Amino acid sequence: MSGSPLHFLDLGDAGANAMAAMISDAIDRKAARAGSPKGEADNDAPLAGRVLALVFEKNSTRTRVSFDIAMRQLGGTVLILEAGSSQLGRGESIADTARVLSRMVDAIMLRTDDHAKIEEMARHATVPVINGLTDRSHPCQIVADLLTVIEHGKALPGLELAWFGDGNNVLHSVLEAAGLMKFNVRVATPPGFEPDPEFVELARAGGARVTLTNSAKEGASDADVLVTDTWISMGQDDADEKRRAMEPFQVNESLMGMAKSNALFLHCLPAHVGEEVSEGVFESAQSVVFDEAENRIHAQKSVLLWCFGKLG
Repeated sequence: MSGSPLHFLDLGDAGANAMAAMISDAIDRKAARAGSPKGEADNDAPLAGRVLALVFEKNSTRTRVSFDIAMRQLGGTVLILEAGSSQLGRGESIADTARVLSRMVDAIMLRTDDHAKIEEMARHATVPVINGLTDRSHPCQIVADLLTVIEHGKALPGLELAWFGDGNNVLHSVLEAAGLMKFNVRVATPPGFEPDPEFVELARAGGARVTLTNSAKEGASDADVLVTDTWISMGQDDADEKRRAMEPFQVNESLMGMAKSNALFLHCLPAHVGEEVSEGVFESAQSVVFDEAENRIHAQKSVLLWCFGKLG
């Protein structure tokens, strides 16, 4: 690669055309390797010889496994750094870590808490930096979510997506995607748990209709897709108080019944069945959560290809 690296810190870094190209590429690559062993490289192995560093300051299952398998399928390799077992966890600065890793690997994925950390990583890295999750946003998850929605026969322009529960980092990326891909979002949250207004305005500026409500029923009415996430994130205080506030926003059979008859249920996992979603909905035919989880691999392959200048 030449010039400045292509970082993927938020969906806007790529833009609408690149996101559409990512989803199209993911669909094609997924179909082309149907039935192949999970660790077998795609026929073109476009990232052969490339190494991706996976840097974890927060726990992970899907992000860790999906990026690893994504790189294997693209012909590349990964190395995994845990904060607790690397110098990053012993006080080495983000800036120095970025400069060292840039000399040793071809790209960096960081999963962390404060979004300022990944911005600092990107400022000092000379290779692409990818957001594997921060407290502000989770863009890779949303590429996989949109891929899943399209796979299940729904077009994005004009789509009515309803979010229930906490106005968190995943919702922020949903809202950013809405403005880019022209779908609408109903956000049903308890008072005081609304998303960052910056992301609401970003979606509206892109032409999306965003409805903020404290009524789960209003959110669900005639929706195409219903989405939720765990109510209590790791290490959050006042969990019991928050759980009580969230209870009216559980996605259950009654709420699904208010949506369109062919509505889909999404959840980025891990799920706390019986809290944010009922077992009946989670295990229903409308639930596509495990397709969504698998699609993290296929979506991230396309994100990686974009970062390496091989897509769009």
